[in-house]
Amino acid sequence: MILYFTGTGNSRYAANLIADATEDEMFSMNEGIKKGDYNQLSSSKPYVFVMPTYAWRIPRIADAFLRKAAFSGSKKAYFVMTCGSQTGNAVYYLKKLCLDKGFEFMGISSIIMPENYIAMYNAPDKTEALKIIENSKPHILQTAECIKKEMPLPKENISPLDRFQSTAVNPLFYSIIVSDKGFYSTDSCISCGKCVTLCPINNVHLKVGRPEWSGNCTHCMACICGCPKEAIEYRNKSKGKPRYFLSEKP
Repeated sequence: MILYFTGTGNSRYAANLIADATEDEMFSMNEGIKKGDYNQLSSSKPYVFVMPTYAWRIPRIADAFLRKAAFSGSKKAYFVMTCGSQTGNAVYYLKKLCLDKGFEFMGISSIIMPENYIAMYNAPDKTEALKIIENSKPHILQTAECIKKEMPLPKENISPLDRFQSTAVNPLFYSIIVSDKGFYSTDSCISCGKCVTLCPINNVHLKVGRPEWSGNCTHCMACICGCPKEAIEYRNKSKGKPRYFLSEKP
């Protein structure tokens, strides 16, 4: 079973490719989280968890879902992390998660995909994004081949800087940076409600036709990047920046 969490589509894209290559079913953690559905999941094939990288670890919201959900069948767990550049020492925390959940850790694959975190960085333009996506395919398919054969994924090198980023910087990122107080809508808003639909944690709602945020944000960038009118901004960080949102197929 391929389980994915996604903000702007990178991890969904990787999950789709892996599911096609392994002929396995998919499960959206976004939907599970949004509905509060932690019912038992069962798979005779290995579990493959596909998700983005938030400050050199998996998103806390995804970690919480995996810890709450019940799993039966296969004990093998693969992790595929999409990232703009690197995943740090996420492997350390994934091994701990597997130990806590009774999984056999089968490895991690770091997949370079277009940057989407426009609250801090720049997203690529469409041409560059498509180039990055195309370049990611061989790595994703190599990963899928290992999964299909139930082989361990190749080990990735971990540096002292990786350990520092995942251990020390990650908590600071959540305590200092992750907040929805900087989000606001502009007069370009058409009250379509897509931001409400896209938010995986029901943190966005419409009030008098305009989005409001409820204080429980995970900075997935779904609302700001998925807005069809680019009518959502984050402080003064996002103005003029390209939005990056990957639909089912680029």
